[in-house]
Amino acid sequence: MTLYMENLLVILAAMVLVWVASIVRRDASIADIFWGTGFVLIAWVTFHHADGYWFRKWLILLAVSTWGVRLSLHIGLRNRGKGEDPRYRAMREQHGDRFWWMSLFSVFGLQGVLLWVIALPVQAALTSPHPREPVVWDFLGMAVWLVGFSWEAVADWQLARFKSDPANRSRVMRSGLWAWSRHPNYFGESLVWWGIFLIAMADPRNLWTIVGPITITFLLLRVSGVVLTEKTIAERRPDYVDYVKTTNAFFPGPPRKSKE
Repeated sequence: MTLYMENLLVILAAMVLVWVASIVRRDASIADIFWGTGFVLIAWVTFHHADGYWFRKWLILLAVSTWGVRLSLHIGLRNRGKGEDPRYRAMREQHGDRFWWMSLFSVFGLQGVLLWVIALPVQAALTSPHPREPVVWDFLGMAVWLVGFSWEAVADWQLARFKSDPANRSRVMRSGLWAWSRHPNYFGESLVWWGIFLIAMADPRNLWTIVGPITITFLLLRVSGVVLTEKTIAERRPDYVDYVKTTNAFFPGPPRKSKE
């Protein structure tokens, strides 16, 4: 059995444990908190079993661990005391008494598989024995990762500070990075994974792992990110309609003047 398959089994086993915890807590939102930690788990397991170049192994391990721990802490603190995420509450209402076991596959199992796919560049970079020296790809990838990580972390901090003010309850965050993109945190996360892929490209044979950053970018743009977040937000924040007209959804760009 290859290390890739072993990692898949490890992450699925971890997801089963998180699923059990969600049943006890009656809160499937724990899947989101574990998301970043899951990548850290894959990175550490691979690090200890792979024979890649030591510099690249440590570079990847530190990058993934820093990103994953920060994201899990951020989501955990953000969700504290707020109950189950509305997305999961809607699923729970839709499936009723069946949700407890259906969530194993539709939430936790699915996220486990996606997590493993997105982490393919991590696994490849940690296991590739060549080149056994730092190359341009390492530094280019780290630069892209650093921009993405900083962009995501700053965007999350700006939004958290904005929401902490009760006066902003129904208002739209339109300053800082949020003036340049309606979802700067998602854009930053996509850059993180493109950066890690570039590090994996130190060995050109890892080109196939491009499926990882493509998958997370597609999810953030078309599935669980921009589209899902904006599905009902205009109902809760009336100014969001104008925000859409003046601000890019994903890729940063200067604010536009509203035509109205």
